[in-house]
Amino acid sequence: MEIVLISITAFATAILTFFSGFGLGTILTPVFMLFFPVELAIALTGIVHFFNNIFKLILVGRNAKKEVLLRFGIPAVLAALLGSLVLLNITNSIPLFSYVAFGKLYEVYPVKFIVSILLILFASMDLIPYFQKLQFGKDKLILGGFLSGFFGGLSGNQGALRSAFLIKAGLSKEALVGTAVVISTFVDFTRLGVYATRFEKSGLFENLELVIWATLSAITGAYLGNKLLKKVTLGFLQVLTAIMLILMSICLGAGIL
Repeated sequence: MEIVLISITAFATAILTFFSGFGLGTILTPVFMLFFPVELAIALTGIVHFFNNIFKLILVGRNAKKEVLLRFGIPAVLAALLGSLVLLNITNSIPLFSYVAFGKLYEVYPVKFIVSILLILFASMDLIPYFQKLQFGKDKLILGGFLSGFFGGLSGNQGALRSAFLIKAGLSKEALVGTAVVISTFVDFTRLGVYATRFEKSGLFENLELVIWATLSAITGAYLGNKLLKKVTLGFLQVLTAIMLILMSICLGAGIL
């Protein structure tokens, strides 16, 4: 059941990432969390995200702008390393807090709570007009790289911040997409290198079939999305998905998921 659900989600989301503002990790991570612990869900999503980016790199990577890659990408990679280390070192041995509701005890652990807050923040960026219009000048590229890379390593979510900083970098549409893909690929490679130190213990290798199907689905969706890449907007679907992500994140942070 999880293979079918996750593969369909990966396919649909990969299409949307090209033109709707969605991030593959933003939507796919909570779906993985329905079936796996938070740390493993982020790692599994990262693998699918990485190979999907490799395919997109072949499609549009040649349009990346070298100057922006250096100013934004280097801080992003270094910060992704830091964020990944933080994720792996957040202890889950002791609940952050617990409570009783409807006669049942719920325990909330640090990783779930932190990731739920981050997912709510990034999903909210698709709902609040202020965040949708948020842009930074070219002089903030280094700061933007650090922030997007850190949160990419910590939770797998980096697209919203990256877009906010790159949109004012004077790039054409093609250069913006190509530059974002290259940066995202290097961030994924960095964080997966850190996650790999725990892969054997976390049970990743027992779920390789799931990863392969989800990756193939995402690549197929990316191919189709590139063919459809025009002035397409999916405002209603974007808002609906953001609301669902927030509700799921609340359940995660409350210890229900």
